Amino acid sequence: MTVQLVHVADLHFGVDADIRQIEALEAMLPDLRPDAVVIGGDMSQRARHGEFQRARAFVRTLAQTAPVVAIPGNHDVQWWWRPFVPFGKEVLYRKYRRHFGDDITPTLTIPGGAVIASALTSHGVAWGSLTTTVRDIAVKGHLPKAEFLRVQRLFGEAAAGLPRVLVLHHNVLRGEISHRMGLARWRQAQRRIVESGADVVLCAHDHQEGADVLGGKVVVSTAGTLSTRSRGGRPSCFNFVTIEPSAVHITFFRWEGERGRFRSSDTLAFGRGTGKVERQEAGAVPAGQARG
Repeated sequence: MTVQLVHVADLHFGVDADIRQIEALEAMLPDLRPDAVVIGGDMSQRARHGEFQRARAFVRTLAQTAPVVAIPGNHDVQWWWRPFVPFGKEVLYRKYRRHFGDDITPTLTIPGGAVIASALTSHGVAWGSLTTTVRDIAVKGHLPKAEFLRVQRLFGEAAAGLPRVLVLHHNVLRGEISHRMGLARWRQAQRRIVESGADVVLCAHDHQEGADVLGGKVVVSTAGTLSTRSRGGRPSCFNFVTIEPSAVHITFFRWEGERGRFRSSDTLAFGRGTGKVERQEAGAVPAGQARG
């Protein structure tokens, strides 16, 4: 079975959101006909109720077309509470949970298609991501051992041959423009991701789209941003991920501001479990629109 996922992240509802892009995606999603939509965090800019309310409306609109898997990013965490509640986490995600439910690491199984599990890497100011770089204190993520073991167990219990898709917010590979890793202790995090049993990773955070391979076998889709904060002045972008029995295809849909629409651009194809990559011509017809 072929599984098709829309992978979007870093919406930043609030001052940095681009409503034209949001509405364009809402309008085109039914034509893409995905099996699921994955939102990889940073739905808000300052974890404010108004921002989450607009984000919830967006999620509900997408859910009319396909199931939605959504996780919090670092901007969705009320990290400023940490000095007052040094050993508690509930308050950090209180607003997020109010609007999106108690489960901040949701799992979705597409019958006969794939199992999608998420891992929490956005912890605000935490021991696992402490850094001497002040601007990164509440920005860096980390993948705790407990999260790794939980995901590994979930993938281990899934049916044999079913693609395992891991969703997390922070980029697991170094940004091409930023030259930054999203995760603290990133070598350890990469090993854990490979050992989790994941076939495909969907991540974000860096505001630049990308597709590559981790550990020679795990395909990594990094979503861009649907906001005014695209890195390097690049067009905003979301990814369309097609998982076949033998290959994974990642198509970039880039924003055309003058026409007010997203348009399919180049596609990268990876061999499942082999990491072999092939780049297809820009403007290729997206797999989702080719469905009969």
